[in-house]
Amino acid sequence: MSPTFDRLVAEAETVSVDGWDFSWLDGRASEQRPSWGYQRMLGEKLAGVQAALDVQTGGGEVLAGVGKLPPLMAATESWPPNVAKATRLLHPLGAVVVANEDEPPLPFGDAAFDLVTSRHPVTIWWDEIARVLRPGGTYFSQQVGPASVFELVEFFLGPQPEEARNARHPDDAARDAAAAGLEVTDLRSERLRTEFNDIGAVIYFLRKVIWMVPGFTVGHHRDRLRELHERIEREGPFVAHTARFLIEARKPG
Repeated sequence: MSPTFDRLVAEAETVSVDGWDFSWLDGRASEQRPSWGYQRMLGEKLAGVQAALDVQTGGGEVLAGVGKLPPLMAATESWPPNVAKATRLLHPLGAVVVANEDEPPLPFGDAAFDLVTSRHPVTIWWDEIARVLRPGGTYFSQQVGPASVFELVEFFLGPQPEEARNARHPDDAARDAAAAGLEVTDLRSERLRTEFNDIGAVIYFLRKVIWMVPGFTVGHHRDRLRELHERIEREGPFVAHTARFLIEARKPG
């Protein structure tokens, strides 16, 4: 017999969502990964530079998993629980974590870094990225693309306008990078299958990725959560599709 709705809800509503580690979802949800392998590519790029910056590092989990860091490695993060977690993870590896609001300017001087990276940034301040890159330096990022997991978003919020569906398009990122004076050298995108096996996984995901369903709470959305729980029990996993794109841009030398 499967766990009851109330038990699943209680568990997912109280578990910590600090950091950017989704291991709590193991066995409860699955997400197909992009073919390019961001963390592997990140490690290769970090191995070839002297000074690097990871913007919006989250809890530092991705950066901590790449292996050897360059001699000068900095990371920024705005959310205090993530700042604390990233500090614990990254300081022993020789990286400094700087608490910084996701607003310009970045707290670094001009031309400070050979490489600026970011995985799933919420905001991208292209002029600031260009400013802190040295001539010949590179920005490398995996980002969330348009209409990502919108099957789940629209289950709770209803049909979304075309403007929302087309937001975060890779072509817009390439245009904004070029406007900041960067040369886009790589741009690729994929849509990937995601499955939620129980309502606890849905709750955890929406508590952690707070911009998907703004203002999400179990209390406010309980009726829809119960409806989705019954659908999963009846039909199997809820299927959605994530959108991801990779962008690499170079500052002219």
